[in-house]
Amino acid sequence: MERMVTLSMKELKRVALVERFGARLMRGAEAAEAMGLSLRQFRRVAAAYRKEGAAGLAHGNRGRPSSRALEAQVREEILALARTTYEDYNDVQFTEKLEEKHDIRVSRSTVRRLRRSIGQGSPRKRRPPLHRSRRDRRAQEGMLLQLDGSPHAWLEDRGPELSLLAAIDDATGKMPFALFRQEEDTAGYFEMMCRISFTHGLPLAVYADRHTIFRSPKAKSLSIAQKLEGARAESQFQRLMRELCIEHIPSLSPQGRGRVERLWGTLQDRLVKELREANARTKQDANQVLEAYLPKFNARFGVPAREVASAYIPWPDEFDRGEFFCLKHRRTVQNDNTISFGGHSLQIPPGPDRVSYARARVDLHQRLDGSLEILYKGQSLVVHQPANADDPIRVGKFTPAEPYRPPEKPSTTKTQSAQPKTPRVPYKPAPDHPWRRPFLASRRNTQKE
Repeated sequence: MERMVTLSMKELKRVALVERFGARLMRGAEAAEAMGLSLRQFRRVAAAYRKEGAAGLAHGNRGRPSSRALEAQVREEILALARTTYEDYNDVQFTEKLEEKHDIRVSRSTVRRLRRSIGQGSPRKRRPPLHRSRRDRRAQEGMLLQLDGSPHAWLEDRGPELSLLAAIDDATGKMPFALFRQEEDTAGYFEMMCRISFTHGLPLAVYADRHTIFRSPKAKSLSIAQKLEGARAESQFQRLMRELCIEHIPSLSPQGRGRVERLWGTLQDRLVKELREANARTKQDANQVLEAYLPKFNARFGVPAREVASAYIPWPDEFDRGEFFCLKHRRTVQNDNTISFGGHSLQIPPGPDRVSYARARVDLHQRLDGSLEILYKGQSLVVHQPANADDPIRVGKFTPAEPYRPPEKPSTTKTQSAQPKTPRVPYKPAPDHPWRRPFLASRRNTQKE
């Protein structure tokens, strides 16, 4: 019974060469060289052609399913997940989720081939690379931290738009800490640096952009007299770095801090899905998901540093973190022993050394818990608590729990006379009163006399 066999161009060429060899028009060595085979292998091909004809030259596995082929059921399951749950995941993350959530172990190339077969491309859009000189990573962990914030719809349509503040280590690519805030603000970076000092220590340097949080906009507005006196215009973050002896390096371009800029592309792709899977709806929920995600991120994307030793400096136990990680202001006390801050008047009680602090210069420490402490020459005078501790801390903003009310003046009237007064009757002059006389008549009468 004859059967139809479809041969490729390579196999048709072999048929022609074998027939020329059978007709003694070509030697076996010449035909083997033309096929790219050894003489021994060519003789096997010629024997298969004499026995089975052209079908003997076709590959033996043609028409048979591959032993390594993906099962049809698994293939359909992957395609169904690609069309629904993981439609906007990239190929690598989708592959990881298949193994983590669905116990399906396939390669990234298999996932990519299946997604491209249904016309589903990668959500990541890549631009053609530009030529730039590469800056080597720092040698040790903790030598340099890159800081930045990213406002984004991290909760999608489930909650408000938040800003993610993050620090990434230049040597290892790991995130020592990150947190969500309602907006990118000074207090958020203070909290982040405080947590890093708890868990790792103090870094040697930080690298950030030229946002007004990191660099005071008043640096160019100082007068010549102020410059001669040594005055400096610095932001709260610059003051913190100076007090902690951490080098602050301003970035002149986004390409200079490329490591933290590329971090946002990764997190806006991966972290958004993690928040979606956890059904996070508030800032508190997002920070809980982020805290659990950081170890997974560091294990996945972190690289070992060139040197094993850590450059983080442990926090000295003799120093109180609250004295550093707070917003500091200077105020002059008014004559009624109050200072103005955040649109409110804050009362200063009499102290052990002075009864009145009028016209004195005091320090205000706005701590991360929202409280406001007033100090004079390093001595604490009073602590004012905020009305709402959940309200974000902002520079120059404070709402006291109990607004200041000036003391009531003591009453000088007697208690017995505290009776309702009768309305005052206006005085009405008599008809013959001098005020009622005409001016000329009054003057004439005066002259006669």
